[in-house]
Amino acid sequence: MFSGRGPSLRELAVQALSSVERGYDLLAPKFDHTPFRTPDLILDATAEGLRPLGPFGRGLDVCCGTGAGMRVLGPLCADGVTGVDFSAGMLARAREAHPGADWVRADARALPFAEEFDLAVTFGAHGHLLPSERPAVFAGVHRALRPGGLFAFPIGAPPPIGSLQYWALLGFDAVMRVRNAVWRPPFVMYYRTWPLQAVREDLVAAGFSVSMAAMPLLGRRKDGAPRYRLLLARKAA
Repeated sequence: MFSGRGPSLRELAVQALSSVERGYDLLAPKFDHTPFRTPDLILDATAEGLRPLGPFGRGLDVCCGTGAGMRVLGPLCADGVTGVDFSAGMLARAREAHPGADWVRADARALPFAEEFDLAVTFGAHGHLLPSERPAVFAGVHRALRPGGLFAFPIGAPPPIGSLQYWALLGFDAVMRVRNAVWRPPFVMYYRTWPLQAVREDLVAAGFSVSMAAMPLLGRRKDGAPRYRLLLARKAA
C-alpha cells in the first residue's frame, strides 16, 4: 500500500488492532514509505520559521518516530540533538538513519529530562495524545527546557465545516472511537483532539508564554487564513 515499499493492507490491519507502541514497532521498517511520515515541506517550513529565532544549543524531538525531525533540528542546534520515543522499532530505524544523534526510549507523558535543551519540537504525534494527557506532556517539555527555551510545532487550520476533509476526519475519529470501545488494547489516533485554543490554554498552564507565526511555505486557505501556523511556546528566562 502507498508504494511498493510501503505496508500492505494486512500489515496495516494488524497494526491498527495492536496497541500504539506495538503498532509502531510493527510499522517501523516501512514507516518512511507511508503518508504518515511528516512531509519534508512541513519540516522545511518549520525550519524556516525557527531559523530567525536561533541559534540554539541542544535540541529535542518529542515523539521522534524514525527521526524525520532531525531535518529541522540538525542544522539549527549547535550542540547536538536528541530524539525520544516509546517505540523501540521506530528508534531502531532512527538510529540507523541518524547515527550522530542521541536516542532515548521513554514515554512523552513522563519525559526523563531536566533543563537540558534549548529547543524542543514535535511532529505528527498530536493524535496519539488524548486531551487529558496534554498537561503531562507539556509539563515534561517545560521541565526539559533550559530557561528561555522554546517549544515549537506546526498546527494546521481546521478544515471548513461541511468540506470533504471535515467529514473525512470526523468519520475517521468516529471509527476509531468505536474500535477502541470494542477492542483492546486501544489504538489512540484521532485528528480532532487538539483544537488551538485548548492547546494554548494547556501550554500557558504549563508555564509557557505562547505566540504563533504564519508558515508561508505551506500556503493559505481560500478564506486567506494560513493553512498552518507555527506555535511557539517560550519558557521564561
